[in-house]
Amino acid sequence: MCWGPGRFRSDSAQPTGPGPTGGVVMARSRTVTQLPVPSTLTAPTNPVLLQGFTWDLPADGTHWRLIADNAILLAATGVTSMWLPPAYKGHEGINDVGYGVYDLYDLGEFDQKGSVATKYGTKDEYIEAVKALHDAGIVVLADIVFNHRMGADATEEVVATPVDPKDRYRVLGPPETITAWTRFTFPGRDGAYSDFTWNWRCFKGTDWDEATGRNGVWLFEGKQWHEQVAEEHGNFDYLMGADVHLSDPAVAHELQRWGQWFLETTGVDGLRLDAVKHIGRSFFRQWLPELRRTTGKALPTVGEYWTEDIDLMMNYLGEEPIMDLFDSPLHHNFYLASCSEGKGGFDLSGMFVDTVVQVRPENAITFVENHDTQPGQALESYVEPWFKPSAYALILLRDKGVPCVFWGDLFGTPETGDIPAVTDLPLLMRARRSLAHGPQHDYIDSPECIGFTREGDDDHPASGLAVLISDRCAAAKRMRVGTRHAGQTWVCVIGEGEDVVIDEDGTVEVSVTDSGLSLYAPIDATGILQRALEHLARVC
Repeated sequence: MCWGPGRFRSDSAQPTGPGPTGGVVMARSRTVTQLPVPSTLTAPTNPVLLQGFTWDLPADGTHWRLIADNAILLAATGVTSMWLPPAYKGHEGINDVGYGVYDLYDLGEFDQKGSVATKYGTKDEYIEAVKALHDAGIVVLADIVFNHRMGADATEEVVATPVDPKDRYRVLGPPETITAWTRFTFPGRDGAYSDFTWNWRCFKGTDWDEATGRNGVWLFEGKQWHEQVAEEHGNFDYLMGADVHLSDPAVAHELQRWGQWFLETTGVDGLRLDAVKHIGRSFFRQWLPELRRTTGKALPTVGEYWTEDIDLMMNYLGEEPIMDLFDSPLHHNFYLASCSEGKGGFDLSGMFVDTVVQVRPENAITFVENHDTQPGQALESYVEPWFKPSAYALILLRDKGVPCVFWGDLFGTPETGDIPAVTDLPLLMRARRSLAHGPQHDYIDSPECIGFTREGDDDHPASGLAVLISDRCAAAKRMRVGTRHAGQTWVCVIGEGEDVVIDEDGTVEVSVTDSGLSLYAPIDATGILQRALEHLARVC
């Protein structure tokens, strides 16, 4: 990793020097001391969730070992919980990212779809990675994909009605017999762990007729799209592959049984639920509480409900939420701000309007980037590099929401156009741990320049900070940092501002350059941050 411009610009602050894309260099083996694992994402002070993968990681089966070998490095960087990619076999075998689900029971143990290992490694390596993260005090979330299945072992003839892919309630013709890939027998597993086999009755529809080689969307005979889903395309129950009929009693029972088996087998602490807007809301409101009851685990859970409509997200959460949600409206604002290219095309004062962290902060998981928003992906909305440090400051240093850091932003993504790491990100993560405490004061009052401060508290020596962000011109703003800091000298640890002295009334004027980020902190905090970085260097 590398730092600056700002107080930490010296190469001596870098652990082992930047990797090929400027990120932290990871090690291959590590001895760790076991720490207690919190039961929820918010148990630690200022928690940080790390998404532990990118879309284009090499398909070499080494990722679980990489994580296990570097668990202590991740904890030292400030990670308190980690979202791991899907652990089960996808229909493309070792090349599958994990979202083309084939066999939930094959965690890299059976010779299926051309390999034993998944893209990330074997079952034993997955379990070892979970244990290593636990030993480092990190909560582990597993990625769960229930919406669809792909790569069936055989076809079946099914009577189905063709519907308009752009309006699933619009029937295009009479029922017809199609040949659908809907029979899953898992011959490589041969009944191990479960003898449940899947046929067309376990699904609602599909998008391919093998007999005629046609694409489309077909609703199977006797089935109906679930009403408690997103209303895009009329009804967004169907997404891809063979659409799982989650309200079918046999399917629901099998998935409940699988959930208990998976948690007992792997030891993970919580879940990330994929594509929840495509799944009837009632399913998870039954499945998740029952899983908590049968396992006795708190199971902190984050759902992916991809929309910019805050009302839809609040309706999904309901009055008694059973999970948190990723703040996709806030990500969208980061994306729009970054697309202004420093020309003031986005009103920064509206950054938090109608976001989950504004409306329901206790259920907000904030993020800047994820695997789906990367260039070339289905939900591409890549936050441009010039704005990423500012976006991360807005989720890491504020007092609401649990921030989720993207693996590619922390370590770089050489596989995706050689996109570099966010050089200020490790320092921002350390600042979250050491400085981001106490009351917050917002100055989100200008289209082109916004800021906020944290006063710090007695439990965290030299804590407190001031952040100023511009998306166009250089600017300055007077902000309150608290009378506890009166007369102190504060320094600019990110940015190019001069040292400032806090006035007797607890206010200070700080500055920011064109289209930039400034982070100011008490001068005594620089020693704390420096020691933290030196510790990180030794860990690396």
